[in-house]
Order: sequence, then structure tokens, then C-alpha cells
Amino acid sequence: MKIGVISDTHGLLREEVLENLKGCDAIIHGGDINKLQILESLEKIAPLYAVRGNNDKGEWAEALEKEKVFNLGNKRFLLIHNKREITHALEDVDICIYGHSHQYKCEKKGNTWWLNPGSCGKRRFSLPITLALIEIEEEGLTINQICI
Repeated sequence: MKIGVISDTHGLLREEVLENLKGCDAIIHGGDINKLQILESLEKIAPLYAVRGNNDKGEWAEALEKEKVFNLGNKRFLLIHNKREITHALEDVDICIYGHSHQYKCEKKGNTWWLNPGSCGKRRFSLPITLALIEIEEEGLTINQICI
């Protein structure tokens, strides 16, 4: 199973991002989407899991959860925009995905992977434009950073 992980698009869905998401079995968006059209475009590629970020406003955004727990493949995910706002217990979580900082980070703490795919929307300061691809196989998983 191939999963595309993005965050902090801030109303901009780059063509290079769409190219990297082609062929994914699912897409995860860590919030700060800013436009409903972003979600609609992503849903045309693969099933979408998204949460509301601090910049997501309006009726469309209020329909999004702030924190979401779900299974993909044989892994349990926790998705939130700002990791400081987690309320769900982490014992059963294999991968925690968050955004907000615009900085890519991937580390394993205990049995849980913590992944911030960075930002693939509007450039912030001199930070790179990044996303992540997760490959889940029977023998485990791999997480790869994609720089655009």
C-alpha cells in the first residue's frame, strides 16, 4: 500500500505534488488546507483522510475533525494538525501524522512513528517544499521524504 502524506498546502496544490500522489492508494492531509477545492482535487486521486488546521475557516472546514484515528493497511494512524493538541491515547497508534511547523520530521519514539511531511503549499521563509510517501508491506513500512 502506498500512501501520500501532505500538509500545509495553504490554498496551493502544486502540479509536482499531484504528480507524486498519482498511484497512491490513499492520501493524508495534515491540515491548513485553506480551500475546499484542494480536498476535491485530492479526492479524485485516492481516498482522502484530512483534518482541520488552524487556518482552515468556514463551513467546509468545520465539517473536518481536528483529530482523526483510522486504519490503513495493517497500521493505525493518528492525524492532527498541531501535535501539541493530541487528546487520543497513543498506545495503539503506529504512525502519528501532524503538520503546522512546515518542517519535515520523521522519527520513531517507542513503537510509534512521528511524521510531519513539511509543507507543500506556499513557501514559508527558506524552508523546502516537501511531502512524504509511506509504503506499507507485510514485513513493515518505509517512509520517504520527497523534496520538490
